[in-house]
Amino acid sequence: MCQVLIIDDDEAICNLLLYAFSRDGIEAEIATNGREGLDRFKEEHFDLVITDMLMPGVNGNSVARHIRRSSRPETPIIGISATAWLLDRKDFNAIFEKPMSIHALLDKVKHLMAACHHMTV
Repeated sequence: MCQVLIIDDDEAICNLLLYAFSRDGIEAEIATNGREGLDRFKEEHFDLVITDMLMPGVNGNSVARHIRRSSRPETPIIGISATAWLLDRKDFNAIFEKPMSIHALLDKVKHLMAACHHMTV
């Protein structure tokens, strides 16, 4: 099964995404800040990462740069933010501005994860 890592310090956004993804059969886990997200990314395998921009400590740009310099630089990254103009577009496969369409986000996640052989698109 494909795994998504959601990194966001907003509990409501995390819960909304977990609910929406689970309804579509997508397994997701949460990290509540950038540092925790990077630690989880190092320790576990995720097929896609969704990260917020503005978080305490490590921000979304730093998360994306770290992933691009890791042993898994091809991991798709989606940035979500109310300040989307602050995201360094070159490190992201897609960017969504909050508030965002959950359906559009789900479609993009499915598209980016199509290579994961267990995902039905």
